[in-house]
Amino acid sequence: MATITFHANNAEHILASQYQNDPTLINHGAASGLGFFGAGFGLSVPVGQYQQQTYVTNSTGTASGIQCQNTRYGDTSADSASMPNSGLFYGNDGAVIGNSGLPNFQAPLRIRFSHDEKVRVQNCKLRIFNRSNINTHADGVETRVYEVRRPHPVKNQFNATSGPLSFRGNSGHGWTRWVEGTDMVDLNFTSSPGMSGTNTSSDDGLPSTAGDGYKNWLTNEGSSHRSTLHDWYVAISASPSEIGSKTDFGMYFTVEYL
Repeated sequence: MATITFHANNAEHILASQYQNDPTLINHGAASGLGFFGAGFGLSVPVGQYQQQTYVTNSTGTASGIQCQNTRYGDTSADSASMPNSGLFYGNDGAVIGNSGLPNFQAPLRIRFSHDEKVRVQNCKLRIFNRSNINTHADGVETRVYEVRRPHPVKNQFNATSGPLSFRGNSGHGWTRWVEGTDMVDLNFTSSPGMSGTNTSSDDGLPSTAGDGYKNWLTNEGSSHRSTLHDWYVAISASPSEIGSKTDFGMYFTVEYL
């Protein structure tokens, strides 16, 4: 049996030694999801700005679950020679780093595909919509999403064995944007990322545990990799274009498996 579940990474899991903590299941079948706020739960995000905090909430954003890791959009441009083609984001601690330096466990959202048998997955796509029609943009909100592909737990560490994986669904490290008045787009996610997103292709450098004890990938079988679990990690940021709560706002994720 195939299932897709959504999980939130707790904001308190900020140390490298905690990177293997299991994220919290989001009960999307009961209309639970992520909510985006200003300086605290229940505080509005000013029009034209991006969220400062992210929580698991009910469908109306009035009941709080855990506080999540927060990835607040900063820029789409490269920020330094050490982070080429990298968008910028602000983390929970307010630090500004490039998307390519973000570890998987510090993304606010993990999407998990599971199956009773080992399978490979392809045509993995995400879009932001209005919760009624997948071809219609969310109402009154701009959203930016980036697929995180960096199993190594230390942020902003760049070398051949600890940087972002080159095997990914969307080339580069910029954000994909959804906003009313533009064409609806799909963000392509990585085919067969494997358990904890640790499958890559032979293009990535050999993993090393000599320096810090962590491996950046476990298998390098590319899109042919089969597993009972496939995990994707998602950085997401939202900005209202008008005042008021934004509840016509949803995420759609689909895959093919074989």
